[in-house]
Amino acid sequence: MTGDAMAHLDSEVTEECLREDLKFYFMNPCEKFRARQQIPWKMGLQILKIVMVTTQLVRFGLSNQLVVAFKEENTVAFKHLFLKGYSGVDEDEYSCSVYTQEDTYESIFFAISQFHRLRNLSLGTLGYGKNEDNRIGLKVCKQHYKKGTMFPSNETLNIDSDIEIDCIHLDLQTLSKNPQDWKNSSFFRLAFYRLLQVEISFHLKGIDLQTIHSRELPDCYIFQNTIIFDNKAHSGKIKIYFDSDANIEECKDLNISGSIQKNTQYVLVFDAFVIVICLASLILCTRSIVLGLRLRKRFLNFFLEKYKRCVCNADQWEFINRWYILVIVSDLMSIIGSILKMEIKAKNLTNYDLCSILLGTSTLFVWVGVIRYLGYFQAYNVLILTMQASLPKVLRFCACAGMIYLGYTFCGWIVLGPYHDKFENLNTVAECLFSLVNGDDMYATFAHIQQKSLLVWLFSRLYLYSFISLFIYMILSLFIAIITDSYDTIKKYQQNGFPATDLQEFLKECGSKEKCQKESSAFLSCICCLRRNGSDDHLMLIN
Repeated sequence: MTGDAMAHLDSEVTEECLREDLKFYFMNPCEKFRARQQIPWKMGLQILKIVMVTTQLVRFGLSNQLVVAFKEENTVAFKHLFLKGYSGVDEDEYSCSVYTQEDTYESIFFAISQFHRLRNLSLGTLGYGKNEDNRIGLKVCKQHYKKGTMFPSNETLNIDSDIEIDCIHLDLQTLSKNPQDWKNSSFFRLAFYRLLQVEISFHLKGIDLQTIHSRELPDCYIFQNTIIFDNKAHSGKIKIYFDSDANIEECKDLNISGSIQKNTQYVLVFDAFVIVICLASLILCTRSIVLGLRLRKRFLNFFLEKYKRCVCNADQWEFINRWYILVIVSDLMSIIGSILKMEIKAKNLTNYDLCSILLGTSTLFVWVGVIRYLGYFQAYNVLILTMQASLPKVLRFCACAGMIYLGYTFCGWIVLGPYHDKFENLNTVAECLFSLVNGDDMYATFAHIQQKSLLVWLFSRLYLYSFISLFIYMILSLFIAIITDSYDTIKKYQQNGFPATDLQEFLKECGSKEKCQKESSAFLSCICCLRRNGSDDHLMLIN
């Protein structure tokens, strides 16, 4: 056999080996098992991971519900304990309000007195905690203008806008004395025309015992409570705000008999098993991406050498499986979230919010990844292909529609803000307009506009009618039309065939002149196996 014939045969062998590797790479797990009896480890691992991660999330969610319920119920209890005349429902963003000087003094003294008598009043497991100054008691601060005089009847005002802050600390010993001693102090003589706000802050400690019923170790809490009497507006109405910031701390001495400790160990073992499963999934998916990149490099070099041109970007992206990237991100978040959960379970950490975000998002990605396996069936694959085809057009369309939406948001905020609750700030305006786009709460939005100004009332009608007409009848319809057009295109391609790319044309070709009815000749297949480089053997196992 001449040298040219050997070189030609070697080229055919190389091409056929590459074609076989490419065909195998783009097979689904079932096809790979039928072709080479390769067990779909990743698919089985993903199914197991779905069950494990979902079970872990449900258990953590039930535990987190107890934490949230304990915080919320204590906040409601504090409002009833420390706010005089609290009705049980907040008036607005503030809890309640007072309108006379006498009511203001009574509300301040009521909160202080209730703090002193807390142990005899509270139904909860509460105790006094130390504040920032490492002292037990109340801290009362008042903000007021430095000095000034005011005569509204003469329209005369003389005031220094510099703000002074005076504070006083009332410990339990001081509060145990005659109440008139601290009530009659000069600190509580308020000049209301200069007063901006009075702030009462105190710390309380509590233990959440309801977790014991769930066979979990109890949490110890420190509640940083703040009562603010806001008089910044000087409108004759002082708004009273109550804020309780609950922080979980490690209990110093827990002595609980029973099966709680054993149950905690079982949960920690389960979380450790979830970490092992996610770590195995992470390694396998990372390995598949790396091997896919190596295979892409082989294909690019071969294509450039044989056809003297580069492969299009669309074909190059086919070698990077975006589902694997999603799984890798999900695995990383699950591993970090599981570690945080184990630390929380062992009472070494208390960051429930970060752990919830990580576990919740990872579970979302895991379930979204299930769509990949449904995509192996043509009936379900329509959804995935339609989303892929319409996404670029939808993003461009949303960018244009977003400009109009922002314009309406700013306009509604500045014009209707003083006359409508839903337009008081930019955030609520955006939420209100989004609700209108979806057809929610339309009548209430029209009806709640205050009719103090005829001009503003007429403008509100023009504003709302134009927004609803534009977004519901035009923009939303165009949005749906874009997706429908992509869906029709995908259905047509499924019936008539998708446009062939360079990669697909290469896979359809036959590298042997003497091909059989099968995909490749037995002769070339044997040579491929015999002459495959050792560095390429692992490509038989990818994906």
